[in-house]
Amino acid sequence: MTKQFLFGLASKLNLCGTFALCITVFSHAEEEKTSSNFVAKTPLVPSIGINIPENIYRSLRKESDTLSQTIDQLSIQHAKNPALLQLIPDIQVFHKAIDWGLRHQNFYKENEFKIAESLLEEANARATQLANGKSPWTRKSGLIVRGYISKIDNSIQPYGLVIPQSYNTDPWRKRRLDIWLHGRDNKLSELKFIHQRQTNPGQFNPIDTIVLHPYGRFCNAFKFAGEMDVIEALEHVIKNYPVDKERLSIRGFSMGGAGCWHFATHHASNWITAAPGAGFAESLEYLGLSNKELPPKYERTLWGLYDATMYAGNLFNTSTIAYSGEYDKQIQAAQIMEKFLLAEGLSLQHIIGPKTEHKYHSTSKAEIDEWINNTITKGREPIPSEVRLTTRTLRYNRQSWVQVDGIQEHWMPARVEAGLIGNKHIEISTINISRIILSMPSGTCPLKPNVNPKVIIDGHELNGERVQTDRSWKSRFIKTFGRWRAVRNFEFIGLAKRPKLQGPIDDAFMDSFVIVKPTSKAMTKHIDAWTAAQLDQALLDWEMQFRGKPRVVKDIDLSAQEIEDNNLILWGDFKSNSIIAKIINRLPLTWNRDSLKIGQSEAPSNIHIPILIYPNPLNQKRYIVLNSGFTFSRFGHMSNATQTPKLPDWALAKILKPYNAGNPECISAAGFFDEQWQPKLTH
Repeated sequence: MTKQFLFGLASKLNLCGTFALCITVFSHAEEEKTSSNFVAKTPLVPSIGINIPENIYRSLRKESDTLSQTIDQLSIQHAKNPALLQLIPDIQVFHKAIDWGLRHQNFYKENEFKIAESLLEEANARATQLANGKSPWTRKSGLIVRGYISKIDNSIQPYGLVIPQSYNTDPWRKRRLDIWLHGRDNKLSELKFIHQRQTNPGQFNPIDTIVLHPYGRFCNAFKFAGEMDVIEALEHVIKNYPVDKERLSIRGFSMGGAGCWHFATHHASNWITAAPGAGFAESLEYLGLSNKELPPKYERTLWGLYDATMYAGNLFNTSTIAYSGEYDKQIQAAQIMEKFLLAEGLSLQHIIGPKTEHKYHSTSKAEIDEWINNTITKGREPIPSEVRLTTRTLRYNRQSWVQVDGIQEHWMPARVEAGLIGNKHIEISTINISRIILSMPSGTCPLKPNVNPKVIIDGHELNGERVQTDRSWKSRFIKTFGRWRAVRNFEFIGLAKRPKLQGPIDDAFMDSFVIVKPTSKAMTKHIDAWTAAQLDQALLDWEMQFRGKPRVVKDIDLSAQEIEDNNLILWGDFKSNSIIAKIINRLPLTWNRDSLKIGQSEAPSNIHIPILIYPNPLNQKRYIVLNSGFTFSRFGHMSNATQTPKLPDWALAKILKPYNAGNPECISAAGFFDEQWQPKLTH
């Protein structure tokens, strides 16, 4: 982005709640100085806190290190007892809060030193209990902090729970669960988050309800790894508590409201109700961009990943109530969602707090609570008679019993409308869809058992698979040469985009991944220097913004099991990285000492590096990524609304200046792969 664009955008941003402003602009001399390490300077997030007195630092470090040793001993002690071993993250979250607070200087008030001591006391108490084979905190009511190990990067992530008092006397009964998504706080360290979850029950606490407070991996509007944190935390709670999956709801305010708009539209059928408050719902209008300020076309296309407006039709599958303060500028989110919902033939229940700015009005809050309680009491239909699915990517490919496994063209509107006609047949209409799965779990299928139900798709009458005697059902359909047909399994000739294997680059960081670093010299010293600088920065960005330490292996040490289980993030070129050398001839690019070519785009290879995502030739169920971390790290600090993918499926990046994926001046060409993973567009 240009300096003028940065200042122009900054002047439009409301700094309350969702927004935080921090811009670094460089003089020419500073840019020249920065280019020596090829890294574009950006603000450190979270910011550096107050100075830690030496005596306090030494005391906390000593206690933290002792706790770490205790945790190691517990891991050895319970190595053969999975039930107890899986409880160790409930202690590790406290250690991480102290350890990372010390390492990154994430203490912002003097009272946080006392808070750190209290967290250490709680951790040591739990460790003593677990050493004796006990875990009383898992059976308590009230405010509880727990943790889990993320499949993405093996990091320890915390979450908070509000467990109702009734749990003490009736622990086995399934209960409603509400998710609350917190607002933006650029100082929300693990220590601060855990302390809040120990002392503050939050905005809403319905009777006889479990309330889940995800950390969301800091402040990213619960998207990317933050989105996966919500999903993983919920899965962990469902595994450990009696949760009624038919009575899940989600709420949030400000940044949490933006996250709620996302979860409400992209995962609509998961919730019986959704209640977004304020926040933002899309990019263009919210950021107030003029035609002169627009980012490249590929970046605007990628707004289709998260803009809730493009997924508004999915709200057909849930009950939604929005809230805004009358004087809150972020009322814009609900207003634009109303507009897009009207285009879908839907209307939005929108509660407006009178004469209220960026907060809940007490009367409105009570009204929302009553509405949600009444809606949840009615319960959700496990198999609704009608389902609508709207998407632009196979990342978000399911609503209720309808799943899309193929799109004719990614990033164009794709739609399915499906209806059960009594207990006899199903009628479906589609747009831009090539593969569909219809599935209903055991005990739920309303179609006649032991018959092959009729399925009519876009006027084509087909027979589905036989309904099983346990009242489960699953059928697959594929569209070829303009006609639908039923199939037993999807068969692919060559590569094809499919769910969780569809790009863009940022998609690789929403599942288990490993960083593979080079051990040899690259073609030029510039490539070596650029790779080293960008890799270091990518590791730091992930640690600071997504609160985990990526797994890093040398190319010569990469194991077959790691190839099987992970997306591989490969750094370097075909000379420096042996894994790139092994697969280079199976990638859709031409790369030699003179030139670098993808599709119709070509650039000199001595001053360019390829960045791309592609199915791993060594394991086509997983991705490889060349030379990139998550792509918004250089331009995600001004507003959560700017935390969108900055690169599509591939790009040719310049390496002789400070690199920023969000700055078009750093990118010579970029584009998408088509549905068969071949280069399609350049910009």
